[in-house]
Amino acid sequence: GDCLHTLTHKDNVRSVCVTPDERHILSGADDNCIHMWTVDKGERVRTFSGHTSFVFSVCVTADGKHVV
Repeated sequence: GDCLHTLTHKDNVRSVCVTPDERHILSGADDNCIHMWTVDKGERVRTFSGHTSFVFSVCVTADGKHVV
């Protein structure tokens, strides 16, 4: 397929997941952040910061209400 968007962090990305409703992508990286992006436009809509180390894995609960 074609590359529609480039979603960037300040450091290496370690994990990516798609929300159950397929409207958002979450990415976790070595910059100690998780970013939430829109699938359709590739816009960052939220940053979860405050982690004290790399984010090795990110996922969303089946109901789409929690990021873990």
